[in-house]
Amino acid sequence: MGSNRRHNYKNLKIWQLGIEIANDVSDILVDFPKHERYDLSSQISRCSVSMPSNIAEGSSRTDKSFSHFLDISLGSSFELTTQLIVAKHRKYITEIIYQKLEIKIEEIQRMTMSFQNGLN
Repeated sequence: MGSNRRHNYKNLKIWQLGIEIANDVSDILVDFPKHERYDLSSQISRCSVSMPSNIAEGSSRTDKSFSHFLDISLGSSFELTTQLIVAKHRKYITEIIYQKLEIKIEEIQRMTMSFQNGLN
């Protein structure tokens, strides 16, 4: 791909999966304890939204700059996994919910790294 090419983020599978994960996370946060509203649940929400948001923002840039935004998106995905582990430990989510989200997060990580390699 040329460095001047811009990507339509809405057509990118990584963005679509990122939106799906953000929506899944939003659905589970409804059941988190109220005292976590400004702590763990807020962090989890921000991470999940950060993933597709950085893909969207980066898509308007050159490929080199887009790669940087993909790095940020990947960082948010690893941060999200960590926060979900904490939520599971605190029994805010079940093992099954955690595993379903982990599978999707690992998939977006693989897809994003592969897409990123195609930019470089």
